[in-house]
Amino acid sequence: MTAPIETTASQTEAPPEAVLSGATRSQIEGRSLSQIAWMRFKRDKVAVAGGVVVILLVLLAVLAKPIEMIFHLDPNAFNQDLVDAELLSPKGGWGGMSWDHPLGVDPQFGRDILARIIEGSWISLLVATGATILSNVIGTVLGIVAGYYGGWVDSLISRMMDIFLAFPLLLFAISISASLQDGAFGLNGLPLRICVLIFVIGFFNWPYMGRIVRGQTLSLREREFVDASRSLGARGPFILFRELLPNLVAPILVYSTLLIPTNILFEAALSFLGVGIAPPQASWGNMLTSAVDVFQADPQYMFVPGLAIFITVLAFNLLGDGLRDALDPRSK
Repeated sequence: MTAPIETTASQTEAPPEAVLSGATRSQIEGRSLSQIAWMRFKRDKVAVAGGVVVILLVLLAVLAKPIEMIFHLDPNAFNQDLVDAELLSPKGGWGGMSWDHPLGVDPQFGRDILARIIEGSWISLLVATGATILSNVIGTVLGIVAGYYGGWVDSLISRMMDIFLAFPLLLFAISISASLQDGAFGLNGLPLRICVLIFVIGFFNWPYMGRIVRGQTLSLREREFVDASRSLGARGPFILFRELLPNLVAPILVYSTLLIPTNILFEAALSFLGVGIAPPQASWGNMLTSAVDVFQADPQYMFVPGLAIFITVLAFNLLGDGLRDALDPRSK
């Protein structure tokens, strides 16, 4: 009977060169968190479609004035010969649609609806984006401070959030916007109305972002990297904005994409009530206001701006849902 042959570790284990001989650099290269999130996002075709629509809307808003100049579109040009003054309805086809006016004309003054939709796009996106940035800055700073320090600081900021959330925001926004329409802070006209809308919508919406950031900070402040920073002598501001804030970018980004459509609807509601963007400046909200009186004679005039708001809100919501799933480390 022969003794079993003993094998050493060097004989049983294959050398690294043999293991990696058939692997390419791309197969063994690691992926960053951003690359993993991008791969997850690309799999969601609905979110990608929403992102494409959002990009097109942003380009339309940014290039609104050049587009109007190139195609000779005047959102405030009256064409009284295209409307019936007695019936308050456009002449010709449905809604006054023609090659010169693809989306028709408004039944009151004959203004081109396509030109007014393009003009109103930059108003709605500017107000919504500015208000979102304002609420994000205030909510993020106060939320991260409350979550990290805790104690009486957390109690004070949390009670402030409760107070702001208890405000009847719509009534408060109507009263502020109505009282500042004539002039304030050296501004008047359209710039004043835009600034007032951004302030009213953004300043009173920061508690929503503040609560999200505070909740995330309460979890992150107990993590090992925060303890390591404290052990190295890092002070509070450094930990807040160099350690905690980068880990809060994902929830802030996701919530921002969901907050922008909410602000678009709020701006449209204020303009609809007559305390937002004032005519003759085109806005999707005041276009809906003008369409109420002539809805039976020309329903298309209400349908077009309503559809523009619907598509914009839906696109941002789909993009936000896709980003939330892509940035969630627990998603598959």
